[in-house]
Amino acid sequence: MGSSETMNKPHAVCIPYPAQGHLNPMLKLAKLLHLKGFHITFVNTEYNHKRLLKARGPDSLKGLSSFRFQTIPDGLPESDLDATQDIPSLCDSTRRTCLPHFRNLLSKINHSDAPPVSCIVSDGAMSFTLDAAEELGVPAVLFWTPSACGTMCYFQYQKLIEKGLAPLKDSSYVTNGYLETTINWIPGIKEIRLKDIPNFIWTTNLDDIMLDYLLAETKRAERASAIILNTFDALEHDVLEALSSILPPIYSIGPLNLLVEDVDDKDLKAIGSNLWKEEFECVEWLDTKEPNSVVYVNFGSITVMTGEQLVEFAWGLANSNKSFLWIIRPDLVAGENAVLPPEFLKQTKNRSMLSSWCPQEQVLSHPAIRVFLTHNGWNSTLESVCGGVPMICWPFFAEQQINCTFCCKEWGIGLEIEDVKRDNIENLVGELMDGKKGKEMKDNVLQWQKLAKNAASGPDGSSFLNLDNMVRDVLLHKTVKK
Repeated sequence: MGSSETMNKPHAVCIPYPAQGHLNPMLKLAKLLHLKGFHITFVNTEYNHKRLLKARGPDSLKGLSSFRFQTIPDGLPESDLDATQDIPSLCDSTRRTCLPHFRNLLSKINHSDAPPVSCIVSDGAMSFTLDAAEELGVPAVLFWTPSACGTMCYFQYQKLIEKGLAPLKDSSYVTNGYLETTINWIPGIKEIRLKDIPNFIWTTNLDDIMLDYLLAETKRAERASAIILNTFDALEHDVLEALSSILPPIYSIGPLNLLVEDVDDKDLKAIGSNLWKEEFECVEWLDTKEPNSVVYVNFGSITVMTGEQLVEFAWGLANSNKSFLWIIRPDLVAGENAVLPPEFLKQTKNRSMLSSWCPQEQVLSHPAIRVFLTHNGWNSTLESVCGGVPMICWPFFAEQQINCTFCCKEWGIGLEIEDVKRDNIENLVGELMDGKKGKEMKDNVLQWQKLAKNAASGPDGSSFLNLDNMVRDVLLHKTVKK
């Protein structure tokens, strides 16, 4: 058994949804809890555990004696692919198969040399964990990793169905202008188009896996002890207020990438969550560039495009005559290898860097970066704000469209690509690098950057305080109603 001092430590079991954009913020939160004196068990799926070891080395998840890694199966057939799994299959499988494995793991932990499990911090999309927490009588917090505006939209799915706005009557509704219909009744959000609602409602089938899954997850969230969001009050104040009126206590504790800068334990810092191998040459290449001279292009871990779109993006970047760093995942083009035209490579070789993955936060805070061409995943959007970098927005799925709309219309820090044509890309790059709008957006994003830093700073930043309050009032709260 461990010493009595160790055994009295609070013990948080952290379990992310098994995709890159969910792993990153959960690992940051786990590090912050460790900093506050918690023993941590971090639970990955076996598939992602294998990918992490492959990307980061065989000893990368040994952890510390008080920060341990465990795994559970995700219920899908085994695979050695180095790619994000099919999201609907993964959602369906985790909700059907993970709970018994998770229960067994908790029991195993409670019979080990670790302190007894005292709370569970789970991804909002892994809410089967609430059953296990209720059985143990410990608090369970759900961490919804999208923006507050994206999260709010998911919680409106039921109402959209009741109002007859979803599912779509037939598939032509995606292209016939129906999605331009505006709605103004979502709490905390002024007016948005149906197109801005996370796109899992664009189905014609009420039994669609993702629609059914999200209806169930949002319903179950009402049972959580609290809900955490990786955002900050100044950025999404109205939506956060509105969410607080319909859900358990809401704590905005972001941007986590700024809060986690307080972690100075180098062993803890060294634990990473990238499922692809990072290529640090990107940063060395940026070091050779003038300030504000480079376009950074990265569509995240899930977005896929057609070969034609890849070529249009390529020529748009080439014709802009700007330097660019472009991250091209091996699986970026749907169903085939991402192949760039040889003439494009020849024409841009002196001002471009192509890579398959990079340390994004480091890149976005590099002085050479002026513009970020992004899919508007929430981690990327927040990291761009923290780096003071305006965005060219090309949302792909889930709540990326609403993030894009808020960037462009509410926060004044982005321009949307309406159509992937080389001239559009070239013009948007030119406008954001050199134009009047570009200058305004740079000024705006620097204001938001300042507010983000204030929120994440002690002793009285809103996110800094919210994290403390959440730990004290929820995670360390001993009695839980059965």
